Amino acid sequence: MRRILKITGIVAVLFLGMAFTFTTNNGRYFEILKNIEIYTNLYKELNTSYVDDIEPSQMMRTGIDAMVESLDPYTNYISENEIESYRLNTEGRDNSFGALTKKIGDYVTITEVYKDQPADKAELKAGDQILEVDGKDAKGKSADEMAGIMRGSPGSLMTLTIKRPGTKDPFRVSVERTRVDVPNVPYHGMLTDDIGYVNLTTFTRNAGRNVANALKELRTQNPNLKGVVFDLRGNGGGLLSEAVNVSNVFIPRGELVAATKGRVKDWDRSYKTQNNPVDEEIPLVVVINDRSASASEIVCGTMQDYDRGVLIGQRSYGKGLVQNTVEVGYNSRLKLTIAKYYIPSGRCIQSVEYENGEPVDVPDDQRTPFKTRNGRTVLDGGGVKPDIIIPKVTDNKLAKALIDQDFIFRYATQWVLKHKSIPSVEDFKFVDFDDFLNFVKSEGFEYVSETEKAIDKLETTAKKDGYTFEDPISKLRSTLAQTKIDDLRQFKVELTKMIEKEIAGRYYYQEGSIKMGLRNDNEIQEAIVLLNDKAKYNKILSGN
Repeated sequence: MRRILKITGIVAVLFLGMAFTFTTNNGRYFEILKNIEIYTNLYKELNTSYVDDIEPSQMMRTGIDAMVESLDPYTNYISENEIESYRLNTEGRDNSFGALTKKIGDYVTITEVYKDQPADKAELKAGDQILEVDGKDAKGKSADEMAGIMRGSPGSLMTLTIKRPGTKDPFRVSVERTRVDVPNVPYHGMLTDDIGYVNLTTFTRNAGRNVANALKELRTQNPNLKGVVFDLRGNGGGLLSEAVNVSNVFIPRGELVAATKGRVKDWDRSYKTQNNPVDEEIPLVVVINDRSASASEIVCGTMQDYDRGVLIGQRSYGKGLVQNTVEVGYNSRLKLTIAKYYIPSGRCIQSVEYENGEPVDVPDDQRTPFKTRNGRTVLDGGGVKPDIIIPKVTDNKLAKALIDQDFIFRYATQWVLKHKSIPSVEDFKFVDFDDFLNFVKSEGFEYVSETEKAIDKLETTAKKDGYTFEDPISKLRSTLAQTKIDDLRQFKVELTKMIEKEIAGRYYYQEGSIKMGLRNDNEIQEAIVLLNDKAKYNKILSGN
């Protein structure tokens, strides 16, 4: 009863506050007050009369999640337990144990270990399943839930119960938590004698400074540097201020990078570069894909709008929304969309449609044209379209299903058990593709093709009409199951490259994974060819 009275009292205070605050637009705010009262009365009745006890925080969280999910995918409620994950995404710091995790099956699994961090020192490996944390069962918990459980004060210890593939029994290991600074520029180096490479994985603090330092080092150590490949693939964004700073590495002071426009006009802002660039002349290729989002799109879109560099890869994600976080009590926050951002040409790259939280592709003929500084036509909505488009293997639904079901990761885990070491990244070659296909078949690859959907429909219709084709349909299904495995052979080259990259990371950590990816990378090879063809590079940027 006290709980109900407390909630009712809070709502009453809220009513009074709103009554004093909202002196205009009375009809709208009456609707707000009315529905808050309905919500409170509804909860009171459920709490009083529902057949089972109701857990307040769980029910309220369900209501909150449903409310924000009716908006865009980026307006989210961040509970107290999720604050550390949020800080990691924005600051790049993690009071944890130095490993990446993902839920695979019933348990969260370690997918990558950072070199010389506590997880590495405790000899944890990619593929290890976390069964317990300090004796608490971890079954069924999400990666975010586990991250919250495992975080703690730097220097504190936690005991993990681990199930490692290839070992019979689980074992325990003590791991010291520490402050892990996740590098946002994990690798930079030379692709050839005169073409450099910089990889930026997230727009956390000091991203601009780190990109600038990487470029300065490449120029200092390579006086004949004639071009740079800037890799933003898989970079989901981060701080808008760092998008401006990263852009400033390549364009002069005083240039507009982004403008934000929202419902509250007083919050509209323009963001310009503040410093002298590191190099505004060196030929630049920016590599993007469909997971390059938000701040990544600001940077690559700015480079395109100013004709500062050529974009290669796949169309970017299409997130042109600005979020702000506000405290909503009890150390929880609301991250809400307050504006859209516009890049220098005036275009907004926000996708306008979503399906299951993912942007739906917007056809070019439905996108509004804008002009770059040199007069090239670029389009708004649905992400940034590269100047040179290179298809990727995951554009095929069959191959994408294979990757989404973690078959490459799981196979690499089994492969590593049989191989104590590998040659250097430069010399290693994966030659066991048939073994990989056998693994996929034995592990029950799940993919429903359009043909199988048609067979299901035929079988259902036939039963309704009184016909039975069980034997022919069963044989056809069996044939299709084998055909799916055989069809993967057409992606042998691409899948082999992915397997090599995953395996290299197991032995040589993040740097090995990146180096192997560069060795096998179609987009990188295309970028090298372009930077060696000055006439073609200039022609693309001139728009002629």
